[in-house]
Amino acid sequence: MTTGTTGTADQAPLFRTQPQFRAFFDDPRWALAIIRATVLEAAHPQVGAALAENSTFVAHPWRRLRNTFLSMRRMFDPDPAVREREAARLNRLHARMSGSDSRGRAYDAMDRAARAWVVATLFESAVTMCRLSGQPLDQDTMERMYAEYRTFLAALDGDAGELPLDLNDFWRYFDRVVEDELEDTEAARVILFRLFDHLPAPALLDGAPTLWAAGRALVGPLLGAITVASLPEPYRRKAGLPETPGAPTLMQGAYLAAGLTRFLPEGWIDAESVIETLSLPPDSDDPRARTVSALRARVKRASALLRLVTPLSGDTGPDPAPTATAATEGGRRSAEEFFHQVLDQTGDGHLDWPDLAATARELATRLDLDEPEETRLYDAFAAWWRELQAALDTDGDGRVSADEYAAAVPSLAGPALIRVAEVLFDATDKDGSGTINADEYRALFRTAFHRDLTTTDGTYGRSAFVGDFLSFMSGRRRNTAYDPLLTDA
Repeated sequence: MTTGTTGTADQAPLFRTQPQFRAFFDDPRWALAIIRATVLEAAHPQVGAALAENSTFVAHPWRRLRNTFLSMRRMFDPDPAVREREAARLNRLHARMSGSDSRGRAYDAMDRAARAWVVATLFESAVTMCRLSGQPLDQDTMERMYAEYRTFLAALDGDAGELPLDLNDFWRYFDRVVEDELEDTEAARVILFRLFDHLPAPALLDGAPTLWAAGRALVGPLLGAITVASLPEPYRRKAGLPETPGAPTLMQGAYLAAGLTRFLPEGWIDAESVIETLSLPPDSDDPRARTVSALRARVKRASALLRLVTPLSGDTGPDPAPTATAATEGGRRSAEEFFHQVLDQTGDGHLDWPDLAATARELATRLDLDEPEETRLYDAFAAWWRELQAALDTDGDGRVSADEYAAAVPSLAGPALIRVAEVLFDATDKDGSGTINADEYRALFRTAFHRDLTTTDGTYGRSAFVGDFLSFMSGRRRNTAYDPLLTDA
């Protein structure tokens, strides 16, 4: 029996000893398990609808991975203040996600049963990961880890009552949800059959589209087949997922191979460093940037060689134009390019409130905002959305298409967008000095920070900041700071 899991987070076993879950952070097997867990989460109607309507995982999967990893680190931090602050942030984020799915059913990201299911999939996938890799957990370890996950849920919901207290009862609960509640949702299908096939390159490989496309064409279908084969058989049958010949053997081999990394010296694999390195743009001031830049140059040469030797299509012309991260400051871009790279954060081909909410969420995350600054930023973006909707939604369908946007680009730089810029400036100007210094600038633009600011005195004034933000968000000019912040994958 698991014990001590119904109290507060500070009383639970998770925070008195080194949690079992933290041991998985740097485990390569977890990469496979987290994909599996995400599919099971997305198959829940409530979670799937929230993901389909609000998530940026299709258009910006690497950013989503980075933010999720950071959040999980905080939720299992030894410091209770860090855990409580992150739980409060997650609850504010989820409280802003509600609506109706494609069948008119209401969803709410704060639904307690749905949140419990998310935690359940993480635990069950961790257990399955160990079993498939030939290292099954013993009963005592499973019960201790289950207590940790219930404590995780208690930190979010105030208690863990939506998950059974006893581990044996948990397995009956899990089987029941799989059989009776999971569906073949759009979000689950996107993860299995679209995400891997269209996965954008991380910043490290952004300049080598041919090499990335070749690798993705090989690895994408394999990841999809491995994930499908690892899902519970009742769900595969219900969703009509294809049974690829040899997939179970491939899945077993992938988990066993990943499990062999346990023989590597401790500390050789650091997931956080890997994720951050993949996200580094070439002009970052991070100490690893020089090594990454050299690697990018080698990757580009390999990509060029691959194009010459085995072209993927009849197109033998030059690589596509530089991406936003490679653009020089002041360069112009087309309205269509800006719409899809910056405004359409969810990647569904339209601009609506979830897209701007995602932008506000990313900025609030980068600035690590608390209340009330976070709400002020969301409110400013909400006002901008109302202004955009009134000006651009000509057919009255409640969203803005790329064509509607392109026909009325000048309408973007109205009073509401100016207010967004001012709120963002105030949130960035932590010391209230009226200027943004180098440290404050780094806090906002840490993925694309330049040592030398554009001003002569090393500070960034309100008018210059607002002007640059308006110029970028109205789609008129590129900006080497804002582009990586909002266009990175």
